Amino acid sequence: MNIKAASLFEMLILWRRHLHEHPELSFEETETAKFVAAELLKIENISVERNIGGNGVVATLTTGEGPTIALRADMDALPIQEKNHHSFVSKHDGVMHACGHDAHTAMLLGAVHILAEQFREGQLTGTVKFIFQPAEESTDRHGLSGAPYMIQAGAIQDVDAIIALHVCPWHPVGTVQMNNGFSMANVDVFEATIRGSGGHGGYPHLARDPLWMLGLVLQSFYGTVGRRISPLDVVAASIGKIEAGSVSNVIPSEVSIEGTLRSYTPETREKLEAEVKNIFRVVETFGGSFEFELKKGEPALNNHLKVNTLIEEAIRELYPNIKIHWGPFGMGGEDFGYMTEQIPGAMFFLGCSLEDGLNRDLHTPIFDMDERCLPLGTDIFVATVNKFLNHIELPQPLKRHSMEKGA
Repeated sequence: MNIKAASLFEMLILWRRHLHEHPELSFEETETAKFVAAELLKIENISVERNIGGNGVVATLTTGEGPTIALRADMDALPIQEKNHHSFVSKHDGVMHACGHDAHTAMLLGAVHILAEQFREGQLTGTVKFIFQPAEESTDRHGLSGAPYMIQAGAIQDVDAIIALHVCPWHPVGTVQMNNGFSMANVDVFEATIRGSGGHGGYPHLARDPLWMLGLVLQSFYGTVGRRISPLDVVAASIGKIEAGSVSNVIPSEVSIEGTLRSYTPETREKLEAEVKNIFRVVETFGGSFEFELKKGEPALNNHLKVNTLIEEAIRELYPNIKIHWGPFGMGGEDFGYMTEQIPGAMFFLGCSLEDGLNRDLHTPIFDMDERCLPLGTDIFVATVNKFLNHIELPQPLKRHSMEKGA
């Protein structure tokens, strides 16, 4: 298979750097969407839909028959002040493409160009949908990010399989990380309040001190993962915010706590929620009361074995010398999980680290990448589509879940 995305290298860099200079936050990707749509409309025989699920853009190439595959890239940036010094730093104060979504979008645009040419030449039969998704990084007041809104708008309706990629600064260019099954975490946020009676700081024996009760809760909370959840289950539980009191000599009447619960499987997700909620019941023994609310975020990214197999075959045929590292992607969240919950899909991580000795990790002010990864990601997108559309045995659809608004 000879795809040659390298011929688009200069355009891939141009697209990526333009987007990097003009980042937009989740739900605010108006100009980004305009740019993407304008580039897509330069291509013959492609349909382009805008404002899908918000600022989403969906382009389609089709012969009118055959299977359908989708490629997805996210477009939003993060509220981070960039501290790089290259020529294309962000022009928007406090906003930065610190997670590589500028590169994801550029690579997907490259894939559109190559696949459009293949369709014109009659090399492919079927349909390819290109999903440029807003708001992967954040949620709105309904607790939803961009993926569920695009699903509700029909972006993946009648799609047989879907693929995405993510740049990976812990691997160099020439390495791809893959994983079968659950690969990134369920992400849930809890808010809890412990209530007592408060009182004078000089007479603590007359109060029901919620801060003292909090100490008991914290001890149990941090022991839960190691003692109440099996070490074979992949979980993480952290408290990130505690608020109580206003002055030094008054015992407050309540304490507020916020934290995150991360897990891989649906069963562990439910068990972890139940165990953490149960921890707070200890305060009732000491005359306190509590409230506990869990807000469920994106589900775990579940990479479908057959889709992953097609990606792996495409990589090995295209780039025999590429190293494939097998292993889960970590405890971060990825709202592409909403899509793999609906239809067979997979995401792979694409090595992009710079050889400058700096730790340019995702979501940091100095995140940056070796742009030689851009044609590799584009090629893998295109090659996998070719294998899918010409594949005899298609992945069996998974059970489709409902995606009601606000669910």
